[in-house]
Amino acid sequence: MTLEEQCRTTAEAAKRASKLLSTIRGEAKNAWLRACADAVSECTRDLVRENARDVEIAPEYGLDAAAIDRLTLDAKRIAGIAEGLRQVAALPDPVGEVIEGGVRPNGLSVTKIRTPLGVIFFLYESRPNVTADAAALCVKSGNAVILRGGKEAFHTNMFLHTIMADLLPRHGLPRKAVQLVNTTDRAAVGHFLKLNDLIDLTIPRGGESLIRRVVAEATMPVLKHYTGNCHVYVDASADLAMAEAIIVNAKCQRPGTCNAAETLLVHAAVAEAFLPRVGKALQEHGVELRGCARTCILLPNAHSATDDDYAAEFLALILAIKVVNDFDAAVAHIDRWSSKHTEAIVTNDLAAANRFTAAVDSAAVMVNASTRFNDGFELGLGAEIGISTDKFHARGPCGLRELTTTKTIVVGTGHTRS
Repeated sequence: MTLEEQCRTTAEAAKRASKLLSTIRGEAKNAWLRACADAVSECTRDLVRENARDVEIAPEYGLDAAAIDRLTLDAKRIAGIAEGLRQVAALPDPVGEVIEGGVRPNGLSVTKIRTPLGVIFFLYESRPNVTADAAALCVKSGNAVILRGGKEAFHTNMFLHTIMADLLPRHGLPRKAVQLVNTTDRAAVGHFLKLNDLIDLTIPRGGESLIRRVVAEATMPVLKHYTGNCHVYVDASADLAMAEAIIVNAKCQRPGTCNAAETLLVHAAVAEAFLPRVGKALQEHGVELRGCARTCILLPNAHSATDDDYAAEFLALILAIKVVNDFDAAVAHIDRWSSKHTEAIVTNDLAAANRFTAAVDSAAVMVNASTRFNDGFELGLGAEIGISTDKFHARGPCGLRELTTTKTIVVGTGHTRS
């Protein structure tokens, strides 16, 4: 069988599984998720061992420190995977949920409900925890999923997939509802992207080059975000201690994530008081600072920033800084450079907060909170399959509801149209 034939066979099996899965309601899926969570916890030592194999050879694939951090699993992160599975199990089943309904004047009953998308092709790099998140969210929302992880996480992904797929039939669910592409041949991706007769949606989660390739080649809809160039704006009325804590968290807690802050904007009225203190705190965390001319005067250790810095998703301990004259200048800077992912304002001015949330066109806008909260787990989705910066069909963290579409059910009593 050729690689192209293998890909079609995989997609055909997923399509059959999706038909079965769409008719199965909550408890079987929830029982499977809880069993997966228990199995992941019980296999912590084995998962760490398999993950260590991937981490050991990661430098050979050219992974930098941020990518290796995303790849690495330890007991704490594995416990987080298990907890995410339990949280998804505890969420309401979106399939069959009534969105709206009513009775027409002629007596027709019209109801709009949520229904699964069907088959999802999901590509991702470096983060093996995403294997569990994607499988959980797709199955719970009634979709079959074809997982294509990166070669750098091959052993970890295979182990996680085996745990979860083996438990499917024990709970009355089709085993082919969760499949993992077991070849690292890049050509397989191209074959899957041509199968719009079998695959309903493709979701790429990884570097910009991967996403642009998928968008260029896909024959089915794609849910995506290219980059996470996120901003924190410190307004004139900000509590400076709060602002310091927020930007340090947004930049330093996990700098290799898409919701980490990449640019700090500071109102000129507070720049002299704020920049020296926050610069010291950031540099104590090892952050390299790149700033505008006014920033460099107040922070002599900062490097001069370029347009490339303001456009960058560093995914590292590097932060661009700009002093802005006023609120409108901050919004204008975000409009120009943002990737429409996550922006935050720190302010004690309710009017400024309301203007910011209205004026900034991004998937998530934070008021007095770190950009790191734009995350499905943190926002109560249990987990996420990605953070979309698209406007259709979903935007922001994509959980269960974002993996459904709608169906209109019309019930009559022999109605005919005149």
